[in-house]
Amino acid sequence: MNMQPADLPNKKTTPLVEIDWNGTVLILRLAGPNIGQRESPIITEEFAPYFKKHGKGIKHMVLDMTTVNFMSSMGLGMCIACRNLAAAQGASSILFGMNKELQALMAMMKIEKMYKIAKTHDELQKFVK
Repeated sequence: MNMQPADLPNKKTTPLVEIDWNGTVLILRLAGPNIGQRESPIITEEFAPYFKKHGKGIKHMVLDMTTVNFMSSMGLGMCIACRNLAAAQGASSILFGMNKELQALMAMMKIEKMYKIAKTHDELQKFVK
């Protein structure tokens, strides 16, 4: 189901990701518990058109990992691709809701250096103001 950028709703929920666009902030809530080889390309296909449609209008991109317990190398690659799409539009990239294992994995792979890390809703709100 490839949607054209003009047809994109501001809120979209699929089995793997919930996308929320409010005019300046693009929130991608990943559906856990696992993001692996099967899930990563499907999620990327869902969020990529939002970057194409909204472009420089995106000021902040939030990757909400509240429900994610495990992420494979493909999932990590998806996180990098998502951050690269955001950076190409001049948007800040924020990781939110990571458990301790995911935080350790992101640190080990140096992916956390590409993102701002919000551990609480208050921190997230400060980043997206």
